[in-house]
Amino acid sequence: MKQRNLRAGDMALIGMFAALMAVGANITSMAPFLQVAGIPLSLQPFFCLLAAMLLGARRAAIAMTVYALAGLAGAPIFAQFSAGFAPFIGKSGGFILAYIPAAFAAGWLLEKTKEPGRLHYAWASLIGTAVIYIIGTTYTYIALKLWLHAPISYGMAWFYMIWFFIKDIILALLLASIAPAVYRSVHKATGFNRNPA
Repeated sequence: MKQRNLRAGDMALIGMFAALMAVGANITSMAPFLQVAGIPLSLQPFFCLLAAMLLGARRAAIAMTVYALAGLAGAPIFAQFSAGFAPFIGKSGGFILAYIPAAFAAGWLLEKTKEPGRLHYAWASLIGTAVIYIIGTTYTYIALKLWLHAPISYGMAWFYMIWFFIKDIILALLLASIAPAVYRSVHKATGFNRNPA
């Protein structure tokens, strides 16, 4: 009975974070004023890392996979409420895929630390953000260069992404400062454990 309840709880949390990723993808569509210097305030990296910090590597990666597969299956949950295969071959398709290894990497780093503090959370956040942007930006370059035949270099692709990267680094560090307290509160209230049994 206990195992069945835990499995149901896992599924609920996985579904919740998949839904939060959909909200994060479309936050500026729902609230256009959420921009800084013209940069859309996407909250997907934030929710991806939060999933890693609360759920751990495996469950967070599953949540990101559920999000990607739901959008691929036709649910309008990608940016600008898009869905299907087209977003995956567009310039931002790599980010959808990058959230899966990023969530796993950040969660794994925390699982390997017995009692992680803010520094460990910050390190996991930065590694997760780096994974997102290395995969996402490389994919963007490939999409623009090979599929859309745009005259762009790999360096130019990074230059285009640098402002988004800075924004997400700031959000990642902010998350790292509050995530330990959030996790402790969730653990105390529900007994939920990030680390695998």
